Amino acid sequence: MDQIGTSNAFFSIWFLLFLALSVTPLVFSRTLSADPDPCDAMKLRDFQKLRSDQITVLINGYSESRIPLLQSIVAAYSGSSIVSSILVLWGNPTTPAQLLDHLYHNLTRYSLGTASISLIQQPSSSLNARFLPRPSVDTRAVLICDDDVEVDKKSLEFAFSVWKSNPDRLVGMFVRSHGFDLQGKDWIYTVHPDKYSIVLTKFMMMKQDYLFEYSCNGGVEMEEMRGVVDTMRNCEDILMNFVAADKLRAGPVMVGAERVRDWGDARNDEEEQEQVENGVREAGLSSRRVEHRKRRGKCIREFHRVMGKMPLMYSYGKVVNSVGEQGLCRKSGKLVFCDRD
Repeated sequence: MDQIGTSNAFFSIWFLLFLALSVTPLVFSRTLSADPDPCDAMKLRDFQKLRSDQITVLINGYSESRIPLLQSIVAAYSGSSIVSSILVLWGNPTTPAQLLDHLYHNLTRYSLGTASISLIQQPSSSLNARFLPRPSVDTRAVLICDDDVEVDKKSLEFAFSVWKSNPDRLVGMFVRSHGFDLQGKDWIYTVHPDKYSIVLTKFMMMKQDYLFEYSCNGGVEMEEMRGVVDTMRNCEDILMNFVAADKLRAGPVMVGAERVRDWGDARNDEEEQEQVENGVREAGLSSRRVEHRKRRGKCIREFHRVMGKMPLMYSYGKVVNSVGEQGLCRKSGKLVFCDRD
């Protein structure tokens, strides 16, 4: 996914406050890039012996203006009993070391639970680095997520319960699809109203084995496809879906959520400003969406070309955590679902 989102005035203000309030002594405990050959360190690992009662959260960080939001998201994840550890993978090589030291100090200072927290400075800005296998991860399941998506605790734990029933599939809350353009006679990236084949890395839960498959297996073909990700600076999520679908011969699973906020969505701009610039804003968003889909469609075509096949498979429906009464009843002069007070 694209790493550089539009700046928000709200986050800029909090970013300044974040720097101003961080006056306590620095804690120099952040980690530089991992083992130069993480694949070699994982070769003899027995994935079956990894713990299955918790997950490891891998959060991709890049935008300095979103640091306050990143802190809030890490704190929220740390408060869940199912989270064993949180690794913040910082992919912006231009971020000053002092700022990263402040960030690490605040991440650990405001932790709400027992989960360990690490800040790893990635060796490069490559999006492929978010899928590197890491020997320190001791759980079967990992959650890949972005630094601008807030998910409530109940929805996180529900997603984990769904994954445990489908441990070989990708599980997520944000989905898209591939399709075939009959007129252009080529593969495209799209959104279908009734089916999906791609889970986005805004929230992607999967078994740790797929990190090894993505980064270490596949030979020359995978190396070429990872090269496409670097060239496009996009599409690492699509490639992971290719990897998982090719191994499993099945599509991903979409789960419902109670409260999820995607701060990276441009539609989060202030309503008043949106009304003032309505025509211009809508046109701009439309143009950006079209270009975004074109680029990701190109990735799908390149992956298909290299693999020589289309492994993506469709899934249908969404798993929800409860089924309420669908009938409507009149209460206090209003029509509401009958099972609501």
